[in-house]
Amino acid sequence: MWLCIFTICTIRGVDSTAVLARYPLFVLRKKISLFTIITRMSRMPSSTHTNTSRSHTRLIGDQCERCLYCHGLHITREGKRYKKHETVQLWRCRDCNRVFTPQIAKGKTFPLVVILDALMRYYRGETREQVATHIRERFGLRLSPRTLSLWLAEYRALTTYARLRPALLYTFRPHQLIRSTRLHHQQVYHYRIHQGKLVYLLNQTEHHAFRPIEAYLIEMATSCPHPLFQQEHRASASASAFDLTGVQITEKQNLAPRIAGLVLQTVTHNTRRHEALQRFMLTTDSVTVAIEVPVSLTPDDIEHMQREVGFAIPLSPDAVLSGHIDFVQIRNGRIHILDYKPNAVRDKPITQLMVYALALSRRTGLRLYDLVCAWFDEHHYYEFFPLHVVHKRLR
Repeated sequence: MWLCIFTICTIRGVDSTAVLARYPLFVLRKKISLFTIITRMSRMPSSTHTNTSRSHTRLIGDQCERCLYCHGLHITREGKRYKKHETVQLWRCRDCNRVFTPQIAKGKTFPLVVILDALMRYYRGETREQVATHIRERFGLRLSPRTLSLWLAEYRALTTYARLRPALLYTFRPHQLIRSTRLHHQQVYHYRIHQGKLVYLLNQTEHHAFRPIEAYLIEMATSCPHPLFQQEHRASASASAFDLTGVQITEKQNLAPRIAGLVLQTVTHNTRRHEALQRFMLTTDSVTVAIEVPVSLTPDDIEHMQREVGFAIPLSPDAVLSGHIDFVQIRNGRIHILDYKPNAVRDKPITQLMVYALALSRRTGLRLYDLVCAWFDEHHYYEFFPLHVVHKRLR
């Protein structure tokens, strides 16, 4: 009988010593049959299976730059915390001697990536039942409609699209709400337009003058001039030369840093930060109408704005300057051009944003007065008016 038990333990990957410690006295007293032992053992979870599933569990917080408490840079890995559906990397700060995890959202049974994915599916127009089915098929987790309702209420402050969803729910089907186009411009860019928000915002009285941007966004999705974006002259690589005298760069309170602080907890590779943040903001906020918008500025465009408009543009490129705007938002009677920078205090993409603003103004015919440029990270949000950079008031 014990030989059979050892054989089954080997096949099932069960620790035989644990089985022998559990069953001998119980077998003698209850006179349980060998068949019953085998049946009960077959129901025991395999240690091999447990280790394999744990090794394939999603690792959260694998990358961390500084301590969350003292912001010190002397941090080291300090083991892992195994939760029901995910594994969290622990870190120790040698400056304050605290152990922490990069994940701010704690106390969740479901992984944060599952929660955010469910929110995005819901705000794309799917029902609670459809969202639960998607979560079960993709992650293998059972999600009740009540749990989803609790998530919607908890993150309501960051998902402002909730007030637009009822109005757009029956106008656009879930697969029609966001138009997606892959642009192969030296690397692959996922250019997306939120058609529902675009129509809704442009129908507001204060945004009627911005209708040319709708035509431009659709044109870029259907007939983008791809050869212009195959060159090496990128707006983000242009040297800073603009005169910032009299230009007010203001730090403001905005939802973007809070959203970034939430979403980027789910990102395990830094190269995926932009895409994860862009997809969530496009789907769940009420003002982002497009992401990865391609724009280009030719030498003729710069010469025209210098001579005809009188803008002080200290750029004289020999080729076309091109780039892709991270976020285009329509709010408060302005068009906002946003760029995410991991360290917004140190990195100041003034030239990059100026090229984006000048290019978007030139391509759409909109006034530079109607545009606002901004960049942000998880903690800071800075903005300025591009018109004040190239057009100085006479005193």
